[in-house]
Amino acid sequence: MKSDHIETLLIHGGIDGDERTGAVSVPIYQTSTFRKNAFGEPQNYEYSRTGNPTREALETLITELEGGKAGFAFASGMAAITAVLMLFQSGDKIIISNNVYGGTFRVLDKVFAQFGLSYEIVDTSDLGLLEKALDSKTKAILLETPANPLLTITDIAGVVAVAKAKGALTIVDNTFMTPYLQKPLELGADIVVHSATKYLGGHSDMVAGLVVVNNEELGERLHFIQNATGGILQPFDSWLLIRGIKTLGVRMDRHVENARHIVEFLLQSPDIEKVYYPGLESSAGYEIHRHQALAPGAMVSFTISRKQDLAKFFQGLHLITFGESLGGAESLVCHPASMTHASIPVEIRHKIGIEDNLIRLSVGLENKDDLVNDLKKALAAAKQGQMD
Repeated sequence: MKSDHIETLLIHGGIDGDERTGAVSVPIYQTSTFRKNAFGEPQNYEYSRTGNPTREALETLITELEGGKAGFAFASGMAAITAVLMLFQSGDKIIISNNVYGGTFRVLDKVFAQFGLSYEIVDTSDLGLLEKALDSKTKAILLETPANPLLTITDIAGVVAVAKAKGALTIVDNTFMTPYLQKPLELGADIVVHSATKYLGGHSDMVAGLVVVNNEELGERLHFIQNATGGILQPFDSWLLIRGIKTLGVRMDRHVENARHIVEFLLQSPDIEKVYYPGLESSAGYEIHRHQALAPGAMVSFTISRKQDLAKFFQGLHLITFGESLGGAESLVCHPASMTHASIPVEIRHKIGIEDNLIRLSVGLENKDDLVNDLKKALAAAKQGQMD
């Protein structure tokens, strides 16, 4: 019998091992097709685009972890979001959070807009503004909480209430929190999406996306889209993701511990203008986040003094990696304005607070004092660059 405790479900959830051989690890079914038993006789697997045992084990696992009715694994987080957006049609409108991942904005603005699916950017943390933005064309609200990169908090249950009153779906990107720290479906959301490349995979060695839905009808529609469009996750990557998820609990605990330590340092540094972190009592969404999530997570954003040399800051880092992505064992830092959110027009970026001196840090699993020392050296280099 499986436990209800998530620490145990991470390891034994879904399809646990292999009954035929006794292997404790789910096998990698590296096959494109399956032999039919007899003419006209249906069987569980026919072609790996439609269904594969290794991918099914992953999809069953994420469904259990999020407490949903059906789960789906895609070749990337953007493939997952794209499939979800295909649930809608020309003339529909999607509301998105005002600081949302640049790739989500880009696919709506440059791809789906061509087919008549419109969007509106709204501060979803303000339920009054959100309610005013909903109209007869609004079919869904797509939000991130904490949002990327300013870590703005949105009241999921509050959004659900507003959405349901208008007959709209609530879609939550749960990448930053993972089901270990936050379960949007339990708060009433209809769909949860993940860039599983990040914390769920946890080792910066694969790319994947996951979707979980809260009812069977949505599951049937999404399975049709997944099979029809074919952006599925391959068997080996499915196995890698299952392996990564097994250690999610212990990794997230360490990530959060390290992030708290980094935040304490940043708050005391005279070279830092502002720190964005949901664990700060001064944060606007602190109480909401505390009630809908178990911990603040390990994403930290901050602005350095505009007088400092930003390029020298990044050059001064030796332990923390300057690069795209997040959620890996190693700490990763990026410049949202020129990297993750470069596809968002500059006037929109500045309006919502994504300034040119904003830095986003994914705190890894290294020794926390080593991370602080690396930041100290980088800030010193930035200051020296200012004086040169």
